[in-house]
Amino acid sequence: MEFQASLRYLRASPRKVRAVADLIRGKGVEDALNVLKFTRRSACGPLLKLVNSAVANASQKNKKLDADSLVVKSIRVDQGPTLRRFLTRSMGRANRINKKTSHVTVVLEEK
Repeated sequence: MEFQASLRYLRASPRKVRAVADLIRGKGVEDALNVLKFTRRSACGPLLKLVNSAVANASQKNKKLDADSLVVKSIRVDQGPTLRRFLTRSMGRANRINKKTSHVTVVLEEK
């Protein structure tokens, strides 16, 4: 059985989030949580909360499910809407700054 959780509009670029997501794809939940706790990247905090949320969803749906028997089946990082900000430059010009967002979906399954 599959259990999922999603996080939308994460204020981090998808490229940086994918680098962290690749570290936990295919691992057991306990291993994935340890990797996220001890990796020093900005996307680790929100992904840690997301995996914990998926584990909570799994325990809600199946009361006798053991969290150690869950595996990260897939983790998908898609690009969300981009916030566009402008920075003033010399001679009356402006540069655009793109602040990218991400949508992350985690799917867990039983071993």
